[in-house]
Amino acid sequence: MDRFYGFDLGDAESAISYLDKKDQPAPEMIAIQDTKSFVTAYAATQDGQLLIGEAACYAPSVLKRRLRFKSRFLTDASTEGDIKSFAAGVLGEMYSTGDLVKGSDCCFYVGCPAGWDRNARERYRAIFEKAGYPPVRIVSESRAALVAACQSRHLQVGYDILSKPVLVVDIGSSTTDFAYVCGGKEVEMRTAGEVTLGGGVMDEILLEESVRRSPDAVEIRNIFEESEPWKNYCEFAARRLKEKYFSDKEYFENEPCAETVLIQYRKKKKLNLKMDENIASLLLGSPSKRLEGKSFREVFVSSLNEVKKNITGEMPELIFLTGGVSKLPAVRDWCLSVFPDSVIITGTEPEFSVSRGLSYCGKIDDELRDFRNELEQLTNSRVVEDIVALNIDDLYRTAVETLVDPILENCAVPVFKKWRSGEIERLRDTDDELQREITSYLRSDEARELLVKPISKWLRGVADALEEYTVPICIRHNVPYTALSLSSYLSASDIEISLDAGKMFAVEEITLMIDSIISILVGLICGGTGIAVISSGPNGIIAGVFLSLLVLILGKKKMEKALLDMKVLSPVRKLISESAFKSRLGLISGNVRKDLLKSLEQDKNEEITSRMVDEISGQIEECLMKMAAVVEIPLG
Repeated sequence: MDRFYGFDLGDAESAISYLDKKDQPAPEMIAIQDTKSFVTAYAATQDGQLLIGEAACYAPSVLKRRLRFKSRFLTDASTEGDIKSFAAGVLGEMYSTGDLVKGSDCCFYVGCPAGWDRNARERYRAIFEKAGYPPVRIVSESRAALVAACQSRHLQVGYDILSKPVLVVDIGSSTTDFAYVCGGKEVEMRTAGEVTLGGGVMDEILLEESVRRSPDAVEIRNIFEESEPWKNYCEFAARRLKEKYFSDKEYFENEPCAETVLIQYRKKKKLNLKMDENIASLLLGSPSKRLEGKSFREVFVSSLNEVKKNITGEMPELIFLTGGVSKLPAVRDWCLSVFPDSVIITGTEPEFSVSRGLSYCGKIDDELRDFRNELEQLTNSRVVEDIVALNIDDLYRTAVETLVDPILENCAVPVFKKWRSGEIERLRDTDDELQREITSYLRSDEARELLVKPISKWLRGVADALEEYTVPICIRHNVPYTALSLSSYLSASDIEISLDAGKMFAVEEITLMIDSIISILVGLICGGTGIAVISSGPNGIIAGVFLSLLVLILGKKKMEKALLDMKVLSPVRKLISESAFKSRLGLISGNVRKDLLKSLEQDKNEEITSRMVDEISGQIEECLMKMAAVVEIPLG
């Protein structure tokens, strides 16, 4: 598939973009009736024409005129027909202008509110199918806006959005969606009562205020009650005036911003619309019937506070605003009042973020489909297993070099103290006690912290070898090669990985993988894989040190093998001081290393090695798949 269309069908206005993956670096907006943002309206004329956009708002004597129908989709089944008629009109317009060619290999990505469930999305998709559209996929508008931000060269926030907790606030014409994204995963944030809030509320307030100030207020209200098309027409004019004012607020501080609408219904009536600083404050702070007597500001801030209360993870470091209303400076101030430590970002044309993001979703979806297939082929092969098998002995050596001295200090010394104090009666019994101590120690947080750095370093070598296979896959599918680069997070300069470093999705997964490898390795040493390497490794440490020291003290003739089974008298035990024992441990640590390494490298059988390789490879492959999922943010 070569071309992807992003259709942001809003309750008040809509926009369409397209992206040709072969020829375009970024989506381009399609002008419908010479405007990139066109009114979501249609009208049926007496001669059978179907009008859309502004033409539908202005056309006189139409049989049917409909505006603001998308917001009722979940509650009014009749709106399905309205959506179909409007969508069909848009499709016809695109065919007539050549922006869409019949039979072309393309796909439409259509946005919907994040709160719509799977059934609602399927009903919505079916409407476009019935209207004659090419294949259609439905994507949440907040997610599309996020993708646009990730892809934006202007913002350069792709890395931050993937690595930091982000709140996406999509302020549409009738709804405001909140989506919390952390570590590449999106969670729709519901607000108390799911209050419908959008820029259309301001249009209604401006129209009502204009009517209130009119000397013909009673007559105009009667017209609105009798004729919905004229009410919609005037509301549309109010919306355009509002947008005109807020697009250049500084200019209109000294210049009038007004428009007169001529209503021709039975008798001609003039409605004067005006925007100034006082009315602008009124739009944001005046109570609205649609908002149950609350103001836009009150509902928005209340919703933000509800979102904040429902966030179970970290507070957002970034707040990404999209939608035409997000241009208002007051919106940024409201966000900072609730999230004072967040950075507020928005695009240069936030009203088109959703449409552009939808086009990007199509291209990314297409590319990632093949990307996922190739990655699955890699993980299903023996490539990872072969790399791990080639490096497994290095892992054993790394573990032994790291663990022997801490084991002697934290396990052998305490066992010696127990024997010296009489808690352990026979020297022969020290071996079993030592194995228990080692098993307990290796499963402690202290041992885990000791192993993290050397195992991370060992993984770096595996990761470097693996990139010979992963980098070409990324390049072929336009995915940043770092998406599958384990070594990016295992560099020698940044090898300190802990659970607290889990802000970034990939780092958290690598941390879990390292912990899993530690568990597998500890299981092998302690018997978790069916063989306890420790049992054939540093046996006889306590007895060996005791006997060697007694040789020095009592002479070789006094030493007998039977001493191992004897209950050595306390005075004899006291002949060996703790300092002498520790000193002797230092002299024999090299032999202990050699014995333990021999047990790991030589005494293990092929079955154990195979199981070790498979288990560690499985952890690496799982981590690769989870890292790949970060790239798939737009697909969830």
